Amino acid sequence: MFGALTAMPYILIVTMKKSLLVVQSQSSESDSDGTDQAHNQSIVVPTTVIAIADSIQKKDNSWVVTSQIATDLSIQVQDVTFTVHKYPLVSKCGYIGRLELQPSISNFGYELKLENFPGGSEAFKIILKFCYGLPLDLNPSNSAPLRCASEFLEMSEEIDDGNLISKTEAFLTFVVLSSWKDTITVLKSCETLSPWAENLQIVRRCCDSIAWKAPRDNSMVNDEGWCFDDVASLRIDHFMRIITAIRARGAKPEIIGKCIMRYADRWLPGMDAELEGLRGYGYGKNELQFSILIGRKEDEGIEHSKEQKSIIESLVSILPSQPEAAPCKFLLKMLKMAMVYSASQALIAELEKRAGMMLENANVNDLLIPNYKSEDQGKMVKSLEKQTMHNTDVVQRMVEYFLMHEQEKQQLPPTSGKSSVSKLLENYLAEVAKDPNLSITKFQVLADALPERARSCDDGLYRAIDTYLKTHPSLSEYDQRRLCKIMSCGKLSLDARMHAAQNDRLPLRTVIQVLFSEQVKMRAAMQGKEPAASDNNSEQEITQTSTKTEIMTLRAELENVKTQMTELQRDYSELQHEYEKQNNKHRNGSAWNFGWTKIRTSALFHRKLDGNEGGEGHQRSNSLGSKINFRRRLSIS
Repeated sequence: MFGALTAMPYILIVTMKKSLLVVQSQSSESDSDGTDQAHNQSIVVPTTVIAIADSIQKKDNSWVVTSQIATDLSIQVQDVTFTVHKYPLVSKCGYIGRLELQPSISNFGYELKLENFPGGSEAFKIILKFCYGLPLDLNPSNSAPLRCASEFLEMSEEIDDGNLISKTEAFLTFVVLSSWKDTITVLKSCETLSPWAENLQIVRRCCDSIAWKAPRDNSMVNDEGWCFDDVASLRIDHFMRIITAIRARGAKPEIIGKCIMRYADRWLPGMDAELEGLRGYGYGKNELQFSILIGRKEDEGIEHSKEQKSIIESLVSILPSQPEAAPCKFLLKMLKMAMVYSASQALIAELEKRAGMMLENANVNDLLIPNYKSEDQGKMVKSLEKQTMHNTDVVQRMVEYFLMHEQEKQQLPPTSGKSSVSKLLENYLAEVAKDPNLSITKFQVLADALPERARSCDDGLYRAIDTYLKTHPSLSEYDQRRLCKIMSCGKLSLDARMHAAQNDRLPLRTVIQVLFSEQVKMRAAMQGKEPAASDNNSEQEITQTSTKTEIMTLRAELENVKTQMTELQRDYSELQHEYEKQNNKHRNGSAWNFGWTKIRTSALFHRKLDGNEGGEGHQRSNSLGSKINFRRRLSIS
């Protein structure tokens, strides 16, 4: 089968059995039983040397077997050349024995090139030592490469007893798979052994072993939390195999979620990036700032983006659907990263839905999602004069998902989570209102996303409106009034009403409504009509009671204003009649002129209000104007 080596000057015929025994005497592992079945064939060896090789030494970019016997075979693995003897390899490797070796052109002997050799030159060097009977160091780091390489070279028991396939297989089964750390090490080494490690079931057996040893509930995590870091160090496809196996064994969703979150923190560098730096709205630096914050560099190529996108999509696909699997903050981080690396729209929609269902647990900074174009591979939109800094459409959709989820739960009270989301949305509006490119329509749509009854107080909404007016000083009066209609003056606190009454940015109509609302509340409080809040009443009942009280108070106030208007007209007629009867204009001119000026000012102001608010309800404007005139009359008296 093997043939004879080339004849040498000094020769002696010895049996193969003897030469093999000599080789094995230098090995750390004894296979004496297997050598008893050696063939009774003869080979030609030097008369003065029994051991074929003393050692393997490196010379430049090649390895050479040091021996008194001349080498006759040159093998190239990757870019490393091995100068060896033909017989030791042929006696162990069925693959090399079947080849028709080509004579070397450059030197004496044969040459062979091994393409796509699993494990590379390092694995072949260890196999070479095994074939020469030199000490073999088998450990978790090289056991998988050696198992694949031995399979490549067909080093089976049919060729020689105690061959490398059986040795590495036994080491993997009885030593590696019984240890968590060794199994992780072997699985990492399999990342460069595709498809050999998959075909030999090394990856499957390692994943099953890790899943069997992984914790299944929180009680085990306290003692074995380190296992998350080990699993997070693996490649994404191996990680998904492990998570699938853990889930099949009935692990809790929160355990799987912790593994996924740990993996995302390690492999997605932008997960922990906060967007605080963008709140200053220095548009010239925003793209650069966010590029630094999310860990992306200018030299990152398409391959890196594809890898990040694959990781994001894989993690979301295996994330359990239970709410306890991952918090809202993590889902929103994943949503930002998915938009950065242009993940599929179906995945983005899934993240929006899941985050929206848990929106009451989010904060403002989580919702500050920068505006991206998918075709730009997640880079910041450059046409900043037309685009908003933050993606408000995503937040609007998440609020809609939240409302749908609240309706599906059908629990009492029905607005249990709406109040917290309402405050969150008000704070979010106050942040995005600083964007000069945010249109009033988008602002209004966001403010109206939640029903009005979900807000017990409109102070946060007033702050957002005031910020928007400050950032957009060129708004028309119509747009200002349209914006202020979003809030209810009756739901402002005393401090907010005092601030609004002196706020020059608010339109005049809004200031009047704030003052009128303050007077109504004061009169209702003096008359004991202020509705008392009860912890047992729902927010909807409180709102309805307050609305009824305000309607009754407004009706009474309207009647009072009408009566006072009649008195004011009568007083005006009497004063005018007295003025005409005066003959001496210099004696009492200053006092009468002062009174006449005040009266005319009141009348003119009354007519101005009628002219400005004629299209919005004549009766209400007259009543407000009369009310103000009445105040001025009291000041004269």
